[in-house]
Amino acid sequence: MSTVTPLGIETDPAHGGRWTSLRAAGREWLWHRDEPRRPGAVPGDAFADAGGLEECVPTVRGTPDHGAAWARPWQRAGGTESVDCADFRLSRRIRSDGGRAVVDYRLTAEPGYRFLWAAHALLDLSEEARIGIRDGTPTRFYPDSAARWTPCSWPSQPGRTEGLDRLGPDDGTAVGAIVDTSQVYVHDGAATLRMAVEAEGQPVSVALWRNLGGFPEQEPYRSIGVEPMLGRVFDLAAAQDGDAACVPRSGEVRWRLTVTAEAAPETDTATDTATETQTGKGTRTWIC
Repeated sequence: MSTVTPLGIETDPAHGGRWTSLRAAGREWLWHRDEPRRPGAVPGDAFADAGGLEECVPTVRGTPDHGAAWARPWQRAGGTESVDCADFRLSRRIRSDGGRAVVDYRLTAEPGYRFLWAAHALLDLSEEARIGIRDGTPTRFYPDSAARWTPCSWPSQPGRTEGLDRLGPDDGTAVGAIVDTSQVYVHDGAATLRMAVEAEGQPVSVALWRNLGGFPEQEPYRSIGVEPMLGRVFDLAAAQDGDAACVPRSGEVRWRLTVTAEAAPETDTATDTATETQTGKGTRTWIC
C-alpha cells in the first residue's frame, strides 16, 4: 500500500519562475537538459528548453512560443511570486495542505482577455512508466507541431497500436495530446505523482507531450510533458469557442494546481530541503 510523501519544490523567479526541482518519494521528478541559452533568455527569444516546469501563458505553441512569462523575471513579495507581461499579470502562491502541494494562481487582465495556461512539466520518466487517465476520456490528438488535431479516446493513438499512456521504448516519434480531464497520475517504479487542476467557470484539461526521440529534427532527445492546463488547444490562435480561458467582468481568473506524491513503504522518502528558504542561487524552496 502506497503512502503520501512530502514534496520539495524549488522555483527560480529570476529566470521565468521555472520550477527547477520537484522532489518526492525518494526521487527527482523533473527532467533537465543543458541549455546555455536559458539563463540569458529575454522576451522575443526562441524558446530555450532546459526542462523543469515552465509556466506557459497566454499560449503554449504559436506566438510567443511557450508563452510570454518564461523569459521574464518574476518578483517575490511575501509568499507570492508574480510576473508582469504586456497584457496581464500572473501570480502564484505555493503552500502545503495535508501532505500535498497546493499552488493558487491569479491572472488579472482586461475583461474579455482570452488565454491558455499550462504547467509545462517535463518529467524524468523511465520507459516503463505509465500515465493514468480514465479509459475512454475524449482526447485531441496532435500528430505533429501544427494546430490540426484528430479526435480520439484515451489512450488510443490514431494509426498506431501502442497507447499514449505508454512511454517506451523510444521509437523516434513526437506527438501531443490534450485530454478532457482535470486530473492525471504518473506511475513509475514504486512511486506515483498525481496532479489536478480546478478553475471555476473555465475549461480545464491535461496536455501530453510524448517525445520518444522524435524532436527536434536535428539532434532529437527524449522528453515527456504531463501538463495540467486551462484551455483545450496548444495554440491560442487556434482556439474556438470554449477552447480558452476568458477573463470575466471582475478582471481576474483564479485557479488551483495540486500535486501529490505517493511511494511504496520501502521507498526512501527523506528530503534535504527546508520550509520556504532562499538558496544562494536565488531559487526558492518549499517542502509540502
